[in-house]
Amino acid sequence: MTTPSSTFKPKIWAPGDWNAFFGFGTNILVNLLTLTALLRFVVKMPDDIVFGRILPATGVMLCLSTLYYAWLAYRLAKRTGRTDVCALPSGTSVPHMFVVTFVIMLPIALKTGDPIKGWEAGLTWVFIQSFVLMIGGFIAPVIRKITPRAALLGTLAGVSISFISMRPALEMFMTPVIGIVCFAIILLSWFGGVRYFRGIPAGLVAIAVGCLIGWGSNLFGLNYGGMSLAKLTESFTSFGFSIPLPAVGHIFSGFEFLGVILVTAIPFGIYDLVEALDNVESAAVAGDEFPTTRVLTADGIISLIGCCLGNPFINAVYIGHPGWKSMGGRIGYSAATGIVVILFCTFGIISLMSSLIPIVAISPILLYIGMLIGAQAFQETPKSHAPAIVLALTPHLAAWGKLLIDNSLGAAGTNAAAVGMESLGQVGVLYHGLEVMGGGAILSGVILAAVAALIIDRKFWSSAAFALTGGVLTFFGLMHGEEIGIAKSPVVAVSYLMVALILCGCAVFAKVPAQAAEPEEVEAEDGMATQTA
Repeated sequence: MTTPSSTFKPKIWAPGDWNAFFGFGTNILVNLLTLTALLRFVVKMPDDIVFGRILPATGVMLCLSTLYYAWLAYRLAKRTGRTDVCALPSGTSVPHMFVVTFVIMLPIALKTGDPIKGWEAGLTWVFIQSFVLMIGGFIAPVIRKITPRAALLGTLAGVSISFISMRPALEMFMTPVIGIVCFAIILLSWFGGVRYFRGIPAGLVAIAVGCLIGWGSNLFGLNYGGMSLAKLTESFTSFGFSIPLPAVGHIFSGFEFLGVILVTAIPFGIYDLVEALDNVESAAVAGDEFPTTRVLTADGIISLIGCCLGNPFINAVYIGHPGWKSMGGRIGYSAATGIVVILFCTFGIISLMSSLIPIVAISPILLYIGMLIGAQAFQETPKSHAPAIVLALTPHLAAWGKLLIDNSLGAAGTNAAAVGMESLGQVGVLYHGLEVMGGGAILSGVILAAVAALIIDRKFWSSAAFALTGGVLTFFGLMHGEEIGIAKSPVVAVSYLMVALILCGCAVFAKVPAQAAEPEEVEAEDGMATQTA
């Protein structure tokens, strides 16, 4: 669908933009409600900071992002003369939302007894990541070219399973009347293809049903979902226009926690590069070729602006461009969403939404996102690389397990050191193992999966290079460590170097039949896939 005329002016709004607007808008709203709940009920941030400082800053960031990507789509449509160009979806990064909350903000808030300190650490975390994104925009194509897809998507799957999926899944089964019913609504539409009345988005249907059950249960004194008129009335106190204020002083206050922040900020910045590259490529496959470097640097600049105004969450291009395009989304849906979001955030409407909607009604949507990202790692990589993907999951599971243990012991007024590693080991808790393996889980997952995937492909020199990289990163604390430094985990670093030497030896001396380099999968008589060399 192209128009060759040089005077072609793309339409800002197409009929299909309504469908994409409600679907994408629901997605953004769910994420805003989730981050609001995380700030209020997990980090215990004061409401005046959440609704008066953080959400207005988040609204500005999201508005800038969606308007920018609408503009990029307009330019692409005008240059190509096409009428089917769809803007890239963008918003607050969901994996980051949970990681910055549970790995940075919550531990520091608990350690200091001050949630404001946790917020400041989160701002510093985003500040550093923003520069990683801006600089990385120029080197990301190289990273993507040399790294197996199983490693990139595998570590993303690890984040999705541990930090996106598990908490919502637990919340669903704690309030199953709302959680499981809403989950079925989501599955039927987004996996089963069921269309609801007049094409109403499944996320909106699930939230509406959750509200009906939650508020309806109050009539029988059951109070599913924790909704109450008192909370609803209190939410109106947050109404009013809040202007985002500079938070540069808070950013620099967070630098006192720099050692803890760098362990995750740099790896997650690299992960952002990979995720953005994957999503840009996904859009290209759907027919819309956007400039990679411009997308990555824009995410960095927009995140930096939001951070300087008080937003502790990173901006990212979302997965799902082909989906919005297939339902008719073009340019206008992205810009319209940004305008509505900034109004919701600056006028305190999110406070009302938080009191109207049970959090457990949102949980199934987050679990769905986790399922989708986790499944993609296996669906979009060679079947022979499945073991490498499983290996990529393990550092994230270790990090999640350690976090649960730390939070549990913290709630009891103690910690792992006080309890003792030997005592924990006697009851099957290998805390030190979780600590080492889960440190810098993002990079650990990438390196371990890359080494394994390249071994599977018999690319021993490349695998050795990744093992050597793992040793260097570990030596400086970016992997398998709790903070950046020198010789933080020297034994693990030496172990990686030994693996690199072994792989170099295999590259020189191992005799591999030529036909074994590309294993083919055949269907065995019992239906199980087998490999032939």
